[in-house]
Amino acid sequence: MTRTFNPESYGKLLAEYQPKTITTEEENEQAIRLALTLEHRPNRTPEEEMLLELLVTLIEKFEETHYPIPQGTPHSMLMHLMDARDMTPEALAEVIGSLEVVREIVNGDRTMSKTQAEALANYLHVDASLLT
Repeated sequence: MTRTFNPESYGKLLAEYQPKTITTEEENEQAIRLALTLEHRPNRTPEEEMLLELLVTLIEKFEETHYPIPQGTPHSMLMHLMDARDMTPEALAEVIGSLEVVREIVNGDRTMSKTQAEALANYLHVDASLLT
């Protein structure tokens, strides 16, 4: 049996919860609590699904504005990957071909060439765009 969307029921949900653009931390927390309640509700109605989708959109918009994720540089990404995998420059020397060049890249004295970035990405099993 396919459940159909009921505009009247949705209107009642909107009137009850009155979702709006989130402008404060408190409003964000309230929206998150409501979204979690809806998310964990068994047998959500199509109207509740729609309200949940709206809340998630509003929460994401607020958080993208107030908590932007900084874009990393190829150097910072390499450093992060090395740190996360507890790797030393020596471990990458064979990939690049020279320990001296790896140290210069790690120290920020040299940028990776496209070929080096692709080789490192392949070795580290990540997308090459992270290092270019």
